Amino acid sequence: MSSNPVIKCESVYKIFGNNAKQTLEQANGVVDSIEFLEAGLIVGVNNVSLEVNQGELLVIMGLSGSGKSTLLRCISRLTDATAGKIYVDGQDLLALTKKQLIELRRDKMGMVFQSFGLLPHKTVLENIAFPLQVKGSSTRESVERAAQMVQLVGLQGRENYFPRELSGGQQQRVGIARSLAVEPDIWFLDEPFSALDPLIRKEMQDEFLRLQGVLSKTILFVTHDFDEALRLADRIAIMKDGVVEQLDTPSNIVLNPATEYVRKFTEDVPRVKVLTVRSIMDPLDESERLGELRVSEDAIVESVAEDILSEERPVAVVDAEDNIVGTLHASHVLKVLFGGRSEESTQN
Repeated sequence: MSSNPVIKCESVYKIFGNNAKQTLEQANGVVDSIEFLEAGLIVGVNNVSLEVNQGELLVIMGLSGSGKSTLLRCISRLTDATAGKIYVDGQDLLALTKKQLIELRRDKMGMVFQSFGLLPHKTVLENIAFPLQVKGSSTRESVERAAQMVQLVGLQGRENYFPRELSGGQQQRVGIARSLAVEPDIWFLDEPFSALDPLIRKEMQDEFLRLQGVLSKTILFVTHDFDEALRLADRIAIMKDGVVEQLDTPSNIVLNPATEYVRKFTEDVPRVKVLTVRSIMDPLDESERLGELRVSEDAIVESVAEDILSEERPVAVVDAEDNIVGTLHASHVLKVLFGGRSEESTQN
């Protein structure tokens, strides 16, 4: 990942209500949401600073009213922040003119929201091609690009369907394809799968992970579903009352909660969902006879448990260059799966 963040927020606030900016200045940046509420103001985002790197998938999550969607809207400048600095590729987002903002959004940003927002009288292909035509591409170029996106999201054969003829999951794929058609560098997704039933939701998460593996976009993804966050995120920001309580990797958030709120938020998450193979492997013993199976040190234990338990011999653990860096025994996996908590303390 690049050392220069694609997105950078410095002490961002969003206060709703009359005289919000003046009240915030009088408070010297120290915001008590209850006191502000008594003054007729609602605190949406409270002193948030964060960075998002190239190709990173940051999930912003929290309960309803936590400020997660407001923060996303501030970073995309669909809503203007009350105070603070927001940089996108080094540009001060809040200093841009309306014209510059439109150009930035058109050239660099893609957005997908819970409501699909498809045009009912346009076909799948026409819906996907539409933003390209708005951007100034020719009809031929737009249709060719849209056809590529149809292939990418697996909607071949439905190019000429209208939205009403598609399932919820298929409509969501059209929304994703339309957003991707303009080749955004940064992708904002606000609860994109929450309206889908559980089975389709999991299929869309799988599809999303596949797309991200191919495209490596810089993504801010809002959800209230912790299982979804664990599946998708490189890092997770947990919000409460407009404040980012913790911003960390999924494993560190579950295993090392920074606040009591985060601990309660994550206490029911099975540790096997976040423990990596690295955290429970043994050092390499040259005298040990290993089986043929190899697993990545970064793999989540839950995802490889069945394969490891099927092996009679210890399993080789490899790094990104396929070098063996340790071994994993079925007994360790069994302890993690069935209540061995001592292993968790070794998580790095």
